[in-house]
Amino acid sequence: MRLRADIFVAALIRRAQAVGAIAMLRRRGAPEAGAIFVILDRLDGRAALFAPAPQTEIGDDGDRRFARVHREEWIDSAAIEQRLKREIEFDGDLWIVEIEDRLGRDFLTPG
Repeated sequence: MRLRADIFVAALIRRAQAVGAIAMLRRRGAPEAGAIFVILDRLDGRAALFAPAPQTEIGDDGDRRFARVHREEWIDSAAIEQRLKREIEFDGDLWIVEIEDRLGRDFLTPG
């Protein structure tokens, strides 16, 4: 069974903060099943945007999977903001979490 979006987001923020990263909720979406987007900002001009992985990449375990929405490893923040604006126009129930971590850890996978 898949965790509700609100519980997943709360756990993600706590996980990042527990090891010294700054994590914050930028936009609250639908509590049960809103799509979750995660911004990873390295605080040096490099950033990445993660979105829900395509359904074909979801495993039998039902865990949430994420994928970068851009080909490059890192992009600038302006490109991320433009992409998020389009996503919000398409789906107003999405969540946005922003993580600031100089080490580039996204905290989206266990371990």
